[in-house]
Amino acid sequence: MATEITVGIAGAAGDGLDRVGDTLARAAARLGLSVFTYNSYQSLIRGGHTWLRLRIGEKKVTNHGDRLDVLIVLNQDSIERHVPEVAPGGAVLFNSKLDCDPDLLPKGVRAVPLPVADLTKDLGRLPPVMQNTAALGALLHLAGLDVEVAAEILHETFRHKGEEVIRQNVGTLRAGYDHAVKTEKPLDFKWKFSRKRRPVVTGNQMIALGAAAAGCKLYSAYPMSPASSILHWLAAHSEKTGVVVKQAEDELAVVNMAIGAGHAGVRAMCATSGGGFALMTEAIGMAGMIEAPVVVVNVMRGGPSTGLPTKTEQGDLNQAFGASQGDFPRVIVAPRDAEDCYEATVEAFNIAEEFQLPVILLSDLYLAEHRSTIDADSVSHDVRIERGEWVTKDAGNGRFRRFRLTKSGISPRARPGTPGLMFVAGTDEHDERGILVSDEHTNAAIRRKMQEKRMRKMDEVLKRLPAPKLEGPAKAKVTLVGWGSTHGVLEEAAALLADEGIAANRLHLKYLYPFHGRKVRDILSKCKRTIVVEANYAGQLARHLRAETGIEPRHVVTRYDGEPLDPGYVVQRVKDCVAGRKQDLKVQKAEAREMAYHYIRIHLHDEARPARVTKGAKGDHGEPVFEVDLVSRKGKEPRGRLVIGRETGAIHAYEEQGA
Repeated sequence: MATEITVGIAGAAGDGLDRVGDTLARAAARLGLSVFTYNSYQSLIRGGHTWLRLRIGEKKVTNHGDRLDVLIVLNQDSIERHVPEVAPGGAVLFNSKLDCDPDLLPKGVRAVPLPVADLTKDLGRLPPVMQNTAALGALLHLAGLDVEVAAEILHETFRHKGEEVIRQNVGTLRAGYDHAVKTEKPLDFKWKFSRKRRPVVTGNQMIALGAAAAGCKLYSAYPMSPASSILHWLAAHSEKTGVVVKQAEDELAVVNMAIGAGHAGVRAMCATSGGGFALMTEAIGMAGMIEAPVVVVNVMRGGPSTGLPTKTEQGDLNQAFGASQGDFPRVIVAPRDAEDCYEATVEAFNIAEEFQLPVILLSDLYLAEHRSTIDADSVSHDVRIERGEWVTKDAGNGRFRRFRLTKSGISPRARPGTPGLMFVAGTDEHDERGILVSDEHTNAAIRRKMQEKRMRKMDEVLKRLPAPKLEGPAKAKVTLVGWGSTHGVLEEAAALLADEGIAANRLHLKYLYPFHGRKVRDILSKCKRTIVVEANYAGQLARHLRAETGIEPRHVVTRYDGEPLDPGYVVQRVKDCVAGRKQDLKVQKAEAREMAYHYIRIHLHDEARPARVTKGAKGDHGEPVFEVDLVSRKGKEPRGRLVIGRETGAIHAYEEQGA
């Protein structure tokens, strides 16, 4: 069995989780291991709670998993919140100045206190944040990873800050490592390192790289999480890639710039999240009407409104279907992993230009921001560029028909300003030359044939797009149906279900519009039990399946709390479906504890922590409750009792018990 470890790093914003996580991920990647990271963070520069998971394996890992082997905690809050999650045989690493209550440690989990101040006293005055580097050094010993590779990465990371900073960081890493070698036995991880270097990338980076490879020459954007890092990457590499990057004043300007560039013959892209996409929708319809190619990326986050800026969700599928008013040709594509982000972006540009229409790429925070390793050989810079039909000179009559009615629906395209090829690109309905038929020249027959011409493109696009295929055993008890970033989670969930005697196969949908309705109907009509799995409340893909195929999924498994789906969650929900058990939507014990932490931060100035959580009587509250006993952080003296409704989640009462 291939070796695998999941490491959790918890602390506050400003504690350097990203830096230590980056170092660990890159070190593992240089050893030839596969890496997948997920960072659950808040919209804060300092403070709050940040939770980073790194899953590392000899075989390819495709999601962040649902197990925790080793935990690095950087503050007291994180000890209390995450120590109970560590699996038997694991370890918890922490600065010895913190208090790790033995009662919190699960059976078989080792506490590893690190006297950071003593270990680093010979390195000069160090900022407190560097406790993370000492913990990383100790982790490398416990996990059996190569400290020299990590030291090499720190040297590269801090080269621009000078030799003294390098000395302090590498020295702190070695101090933590040497201390662990002297005091702790390694955990039971036996690795086979190929030492084949693997790039560590994010989905957003691969979208940006794919755009550059596809010949994008204009990228316009207004910063909006979680799409902003596409802007950051392209701005940093603008000169090398030849992409003009423009940060506009708002999303209205952003999308109109990109459409204008496409109209002028330049490959262009813009990206945003759901709120920004809402502002772009009328212009996307304009691109459909004037038949201008453009690629629009929506990196979804929790909604509606401002919603959850730093949390993931697949909640904008309906928004993409309904982008702008009326019927117009558009393509909607949902890449499934980082490598697919690259390929789908290249494909999006080709489709946009060949068929002269807007292409919407639907990503989400989980796919966009998580870091994972890829095989460098799987990404080629030498991609196929398809620009469609162009007219470069006047045919002689001076009456260029830009919107000529053709059997394919695709009309000849010319760059504005080409001699003899003048035309009007009106956003009103128009005839073949672009002359409006929306006012005194209203003509129902022209409108009908022009609308039919535009929509005929969709038949041609569908022929171009690969049809989905059933993955896994042909005869299975359940069929998991998903889209976009859930691919890796569902792949692992199917394998885990098979281990438990439930044969499962998968149908993953990348091309959402136009849709291979007939093919999908043929596949699903032969499946015994169809379960749609997606990260939104309403089951938007399930609704789309009903509309396109007439098939009603047997079950819909959703998650909408801002956190990504994980294999264990999917497995449990599928088992419930098979057994006929309804989902329990009552507040769970762990959720009651999280609600208590929120109350403590807001109302008690972070000076308490939840201790015991017990089920209480219905009483005067009209519903069953959890009673959460709160104690002081340091002395553990009673502070009060919080009463939380198990059905509604309401805070019914806080009973003060101490000063």
